[in-house]
This record gives sequence, structure tokens and C-alpha cells, in this order.
Amino acid sequence: MFPSYGSLGAKPPARVGRTAAFTRRTPAIHLFRTFLRTLTDHLFRVPLPEIMATSGTWSEVELAGHACEIYEPPQVSPHGYVVIYLHGVHVQGLRDKAAFGRQFDRHGLRVVCPRTARSWWTDKICQEFDPRITAERYVVDEVVGWIGRQWDAQPPQIALLGTSMGGQGALRIAFRHPQRFPVTAAISPAIDYHLRIEEGDETLPLMYPDKEAARQDTATLHVHPLNWPRHFWFSCDPTDLRWHESAERLRMKLAALGIPHECDLETSGGGHGFQYYSRMAEVALDFIAAGLESERLRV
Repeated sequence: MFPSYGSLGAKPPARVGRTAAFTRRTPAIHLFRTFLRTLTDHLFRVPLPEIMATSGTWSEVELAGHACEIYEPPQVSPHGYVVIYLHGVHVQGLRDKAAFGRQFDRHGLRVVCPRTARSWWTDKICQEFDPRITAERYVVDEVVGWIGRQWDAQPPQIALLGTSMGGQGALRIAFRHPQRFPVTAAISPAIDYHLRIEEGDETLPLMYPDKEAARQDTATLHVHPLNWPRHFWFSCDPTDLRWHESAERLRMKLAALGIPHECDLETSGGGHGFQYYSRMAEVALDFIAAGLESERLRV
């Protein structure tokens, strides 16, 4: 199994601390080591998540009438940490996204991936998902409840992770329920989703009467100056012209209010999509793992 050197595309760290004896190699050994370094560098530059498979188990359950994908790492964290992953508008899960799976394994994180169609994870009924329960309430009530019954895990042992539509959903839900979800990470959050109403989006006009009503329900407008998640992080590729501006606007509002947060709006690596999401997976899951541990140790 290849060692992890961080996000996809990153070079292996330089070797340090060599002794003089170690550097005196025969030509054959030198050529062999050069070949191994070249092969490793090539592998970590190839943007294919299948290069390193996960060793845990994916399965599927039906939860309140809707399918959820479940991931069990080979060795579960002794503290029972769980991540709820909120998908993007194309409803892609993480089953074949090994960049994420490797981090779930490394931190011993169980994962639940609910599917809520193009609901934007709001507290508005989306007929495409369910005519009776909103995506937000589904996560807060049904998914969290199932996690408690199945694995005996309760907030703050549960973190939110999302990409794109799910990224803004993770932030928005965490801002609305900061005590229930004190640990949240969002990659490429599509925060200003109200802009899609005038672009022919099929589900948002059925959920909101107009663009302004949708804007009032975005994550940035749900930031409370006195009550926020204790650990939240978000990132957006600067070449992601569609969503970077709204992430920057959120950062400025948080800074103006003096709300502690972490974000990366500078790292570039693929624009908007799983190439960039995979690049940021290690950072996001490291942040989540550290946040969950911090919550555990709170007095």
C-alpha cells in the first residue's frame, strides 16, 4: 500500500537526515531507487481516486423511506465519531472517492451519506425528495436519530461534511443548529444558490416564491453574531468563478463579526468538482477529526 502524502497531486516530502553512508549507493541500487521515486511521483500526480482503494465496507440502508450509504472503517475510532456527508446537486456519493475513504480509514470515522435529491438541504419541502419532510429535518431528526440507535453516538460526536450544494448545506445547517453540529467542513460551498433561480433551476422555484426569499435563506444570512459552531472550516478554489465570490463574502462577514473560523480560499486544484474536492479531502477530514476530539475534551 502506498503511503499518504496528502492531497492528490502533491509530491512526496523530501528525504532528510541522510547519512554519508546511505548516499554511497551502487549504480544498480541508485537506478532502482530513482525508478521507485519516479513511479511514486507519477502515481500521486494522476487525478484518479481509484489509485488507492479503501479497506472499509460500504453498504446501503433505507432510512425513513430514503436510501443512505454507510461506511464502516476497518478500525473504528474508540470515541465513536461519525460524519454525515451531504452530497452535491448531482447526488454523487463517496463510495468510489478513495481520497475521502483513505481519510475515513485514517481517523476511524463512520460515515452516513443520505440522499435528498436536489433539495439544497434546506428546511423547505422539495417534492423531488419528499412531500412531507424537508432535507434539513431529515438530517437533524432522522439521520441523527438513526446514528444514535445504530452506533450509540450523539452530538457532539457527529460532524457535517459537504461538497458544493452539500457544502452550503453543511454550513447552513450548522449555523442554524450550532450546538447539535459544532464541527463542520464545507468544500466548494455553493452558498449563493439563489442565483440559480434566474438560470432555469428546476427545484428552487418550487421551494421559494422568488430569488430574494431564497437569498434570505442562504448560509451567510443564517450567521448569528452570538451563537455559532465552535469548529467550522470551508474552502473554495479561486478559479471556481461560480462560487468563490460567495465564499469570500462569507469570510468577510465572519471576520467583521469576530467569529472564529478557518478557511482556505487560495489553494487551487481543479476548479469546481471532485478533482478539487479530493485535493482538499485530507485537510477537511483532519479538521473534522481535530474538532471532534476538541469537543470530546471540553470541560
